[in-house]
Amino acid sequence: MEQRKIPFSPPDITEAEINEVVDALKSGWITTGPKTKELERRVAQRCGTKKAVCLNSNTACAEMTLRILGIGPGDEVIVPAYTYTASASVASHVGATIVPIDCEKGKFTWDLRKLEAAINEKTKVIVPVDLFGIPADYDSILEIVESKKHLFRPSQNRPEGQPLDRTGFGEKLQTLIGRQVIMVDGAHSFGGSYHGKPVGSFADFTNFSFHAVKNLTTAEGGAVTWRDIPGLDDEELYHLYMLYSLHGQSKDALQKTQLGSWEYDIAAPWFKCNMTDVHAAIGLAQMRRYDDILLRRKHMIEKYNEAFRDLPMELPVHYTDDYQSSGHLYPIRLIGKTRTEASDFIVKLAERGVASNVHYKPLPLHTGYQAMGLDPKDFPNCVEQYSNMVTLPLHTVMTDEDQDYVIECVKDAYKELFE
Repeated sequence: MEQRKIPFSPPDITEAEINEVVDALKSGWITTGPKTKELERRVAQRCGTKKAVCLNSNTACAEMTLRILGIGPGDEVIVPAYTYTASASVASHVGATIVPIDCEKGKFTWDLRKLEAAINEKTKVIVPVDLFGIPADYDSILEIVESKKHLFRPSQNRPEGQPLDRTGFGEKLQTLIGRQVIMVDGAHSFGGSYHGKPVGSFADFTNFSFHAVKNLTTAEGGAVTWRDIPGLDDEELYHLYMLYSLHGQSKDALQKTQLGSWEYDIAAPWFKCNMTDVHAAIGLAQMRRYDDILLRRKHMIEKYNEAFRDLPMELPVHYTDDYQSSGHLYPIRLIGKTRTEASDFIVKLAERGVASNVHYKPLPLHTGYQAMGLDPKDFPNCVEQYSNMVTLPLHTVMTDEDQDYVIECVKDAYKELFE
């Protein structure tokens, strides 16, 4: 078998994306402008929501959402312990306390009983993660939150000296929601569905990632959507995202080009995390191709499932009657193996030219989170899930022949190491 080189997750860029970027460059609009606004419209349309906001990352979307909600010191934000740092770090950025929850034994998703037990009077936001592109169990999470709504009190407005919710909007928004806010980390799940409805329309807020390694990319970028909330003025919320993401400036560059509209106000010394039209241009071309991208990923996942079904591996369940994944990642667990053995397996694949990865090293295993008081001993199920996990390459730059090669390399590496 002739050796190939299979990268882990290169961006799927075609002439369509290149031409759209060239069009942006030639137009004179390379920062936030008409292409960004059009991408927002298309994201909202795809997610079945009235509005969407595109910023420069999923992380920025999540942090701006917390700030608009008025989340800060004294508040608690519950997150899974098995996730990437961005799910949790945003809570630290606004001064809130991170409350991590261990996995359910034998699963990558959090233990719902432990989630329920962790909710108290300080809990303001709960962050489910659509890991690997598979939607979280939104129904069960909502049921738990509804059962705990009697404990909920909106965060109080912050003193004028703190850079949090000077508008008073956060307390109003929390009051309209009337319970702990569900803010999904949908970094992996754009294009997925739950009970036949698109991800992005269920939770109070959903934050997507359009990073270079994601199914749909803008190189760097992200978007936030929100469900219909009775009493909420969607235009007012959208305007706040614009303020928070552009220095608190009352007009963006596009608005200031209108005749006689040079003057602007700074509502507060806020942040800078807007999306540019150059980035949005990539996303617009990707949106036109996205149905085909999702279908191709589904085909590849089904091919992996068939190839590995007789091996001692735990395989992901991306598609069921209840949900359809975006098919973002293909993690396998090498049953009965250790982290050292799984890492040796990764090396054997690399020797054959196949790049693989691990998603993720749980938060309690990182020194930065250990310094915050997290002890791996308190999260045994996370540690166990991580101990034999390997993520195989899954992307639409791969050909059928490339995937056949990966399959053969996986089988050969497993046989060489473990049989």
